[in-house]
Amino acid sequence: MLAAYDWRYVAIPNVLRPRIQKRFDRLVCEHLSPAHRTAAGLRALPGVAKAFASSQASWRFYSNPLITLRGIMKPLLAAGREAVASECESFVLVAHDWSHLRYKHAGKKDRIVSTGKEPTGYGLQAALLMSDRTGAPLAPVNLSLEAADGVHCTRFGSVRPRESQLDELEPVIKFVEAQRFDKPAVHIIDAEADSIWHYRQWSEKTGRYFLVRADDRKVQHGDQDCFISELQQQLKAADAFEPTREVTVRGEQGRQWIAERAVTLTRAARPNRRGDPSRRSIPGRPLTLRLIISEIRNHEDQVIAVWRLLTNVPSDVPAEQIALWYYWRWNIESYFKLLKSAGQELENWQQATAEAVARRLVVASMACVVVWKLARIETPEAEELRNLLIRLSGRQMKRTKPFTYPALLAGFWVLLAMLDVLEQHDPDDLRRLLEHVLGQSRAGPNNAS
Repeated sequence: MLAAYDWRYVAIPNVLRPRIQKRFDRLVCEHLSPAHRTAAGLRALPGVAKAFASSQASWRFYSNPLITLRGIMKPLLAAGREAVASECESFVLVAHDWSHLRYKHAGKKDRIVSTGKEPTGYGLQAALLMSDRTGAPLAPVNLSLEAADGVHCTRFGSVRPRESQLDELEPVIKFVEAQRFDKPAVHIIDAEADSIWHYRQWSEKTGRYFLVRADDRKVQHGDQDCFISELQQQLKAADAFEPTREVTVRGEQGRQWIAERAVTLTRAARPNRRGDPSRRSIPGRPLTLRLIISEIRNHEDQVIAVWRLLTNVPSDVPAEQIALWYYWRWNIESYFKLLKSAGQELENWQQATAEAVARRLVVASMACVVVWKLARIETPEAEELRNLLIRLSGRQMKRTKPFTYPALLAGFWVLLAMLDVLEQHDPDDLRRLLEHVLGQSRAGPNNAS
């Protein structure tokens, strides 16, 4: 008999020890479902195992000291390597971002106690592989969960000391390089990484490419020193912006306009280290980068978004392509949303430690990878399956959008549960039971034959 959690078509690479692999596969299938905020625990498939037994098995998996984060990350890395080979053309895009996980309940004793704007909880850092051809999310290649006792990271087998966000980037970038994907990586990072110290550090490595949204910093352009915003106004006055494509930003339609210039960063760096109040100035060599300014203008020609992008990607890659790569960075935000309110309800999980949360996070991320893979497949069968899952999910779609990742996730659960039930019951028996109960309901208890 073929149980739902043993199916290989859910694209989980078979790289773990058989017993662990079987449990991992089942847990992934049980996460192919949106959770509910008030019941964010595991949803057991309706097979022969009782729900309590399934919960106990998952608790043992997340608490087993012999199962390491580095070990159970192997299926995600294997899925990412396979996707890069088939979905990327010249580069693999790697989006880096951070997300705070808010946990109000005091059962998690290793939470980071807030002293500032962020509430008490954990800090999540992720690196997500994306296609340079379509921007489609492929697989997370690194997950780090920062807690009071240190960082629980999928790159290591033990907890390590906490570092600043930017100091966490360099080892992640090295780890991506060590995977030896068959395409060079372009690391895409938001304004948190606008640091001349790190620009110089990253540029020293041949073949290491980055794309960062810069603040309004001072740069050297030709024989003048100016802020990027001043250079932007000069380019607009010279009519140097070119229209490229229609995009949507924060739900508003607009057209993207692009201008590019070479700029040089000359000032000294002032690294900001955690626990080190002094910020020493460290001189460095002048660094020339490509500045790509992207303005999103609505149909009234009003600017609704501006991205000032600094990159060392070779000049043979057009500026409009690089701007599109940054536009695709939103996929990592969608990944966080799928883990949180749009799907897995991560911030309501009841695991008692950061280590257990991190292990479940790997499992939930593999469920996201399964959904992403189904969304990418361009065959009549895949389209038929997506349409079926949307129908089973009960979600309403916009006419211009045939599916969403949360809807596919919801439909997957219904399909897996339905097929698991059909392993135990004949469809005619299910119809008979339904007709009998509904017949009893209509007749009433006193009139039943």
